[in-house]
This record gives sequence, C-alpha cells and structure tokens, in this order.
Amino acid sequence: MENLRKKKKPVSRRAFLQSMGGGAVGAGVVSRVLGKESLSVQAGPGDMEIVSSGTLSLSVNGKKLKVTAEAGETLLEVLREKLRLTGAKRVCNRGECGGCTVLLNGKPVYACHTLALQADGAEVLTVEGLADGDKLHPVQQAFIDKDGYQCGFCTPGFIMASVGLLKKNAKPTFDEIRAGLAGNLCRCGNYQKIYAAVGAAADVLGRT
Repeated sequence: MENLRKKKKPVSRRAFLQSMGGGAVGAGVVSRVLGKESLSVQAGPGDMEIVSSGTLSLSVNGKKLKVTAEAGETLLEVLREKLRLTGAKRVCNRGECGGCTVLLNGKPVYACHTLALQADGAEVLTVEGLADGDKLHPVQQAFIDKDGYQCGFCTPGFIMASVGLLKKNAKPTFDEIRAGLAGNLCRCGNYQKIYAAVGAAADVLGRT
C-alpha cells in the first residue's frame, strides 16, 4: 500500500500565498512591510486590486478635513491618533461596550468597528463637537445634573448614544431609553442615573 501512496510535494511560500488569494495578497503585505508609498497594489491579470491606503474627505464636528487612512484602520484610530480627538474611548476595541460611540451621518456607531474608509464623504460627530462654546449640550448638562456618571470613562459613549437616540425618538419612554442604550456598558453600574439623565435631556430638548 505504501508504494501506491503518492508523496506530497512540499508547499512553497509562493504557492501558499497564491492559494490564499493570489499574488495580490502577498504583494499587499510586502508593500506595507517595505513602506511602499502607493495607494494600491495592482497584481497580474485576473487578480483583484488591494487598496493599502487612501485619502478621506469627511466632516468632523462641522469641520471639513482630509486625512490619510490605511485599509484596515478604524475610525476610532483616525479620530484618536491622527485627529487627536480622544473623547471616544478605546475600551473593548471589538464592538461590545460602546465606549467609542460616535455619530456617523447622525446615527450612533462603534468607531472601533467602523473602518475609516467607510467614513469617506460622511459627517462624523464626536463628544468634542456637542457643546456650543461654553454652553454644554442638553444631554451633557443632564448627565452632570443627574449624576449620570461615576468614573466617567464610559460617559462620552453614553452621551453620544443618547444624542443619537433623542434624534430618532424625541420623547422616549423609560423602556425605550433602556433599550436604546443597551449597546453601552457602564462598569460602575450607574444605569438608573444615566436613564434619568436622558429623560431629563429629552424634556429640555422638547421645550426648545
């Protein structure tokens, strides 16, 4: 039987890369390692084009900006490391806690789970863009008035999620507030005061 068995040929590195998606993948990796300054790597005929970086045009807190981002770079990384907007927190970094919540075209998103390239042409609002000069946004003020924070680390994410919620539902019930903030975690367990703060903010916004 052993004589009938075919001996497997050793797999070369080149063959392995080709089996994982063609030479384009290997070329994309090599270009990043070698620091090749190109927006994309074009492989041979029939292979897909691998984008390694690009320039984004977006509005952040009302300001039109252009910033270069890598293909795998997240919106959170661009905000914190390139734009120095550190209000969105890097906590779990896997889309579970809501500490990095920002508004993308008016909707709450996890910045750690959103590719920066997805924000091209979009409007991004972070907690730094809420206040009007020295006047806090009603949600920010309500969090202070109702003690809607303890350690404060999760607070920016809760505030942005709350702003997004009230944009969608101006008069939420207690259960709707709780459901609307279900994607945000407070490790201090201060949920009742957070919900009270959102309710108070809704009342203020309803009078303006």
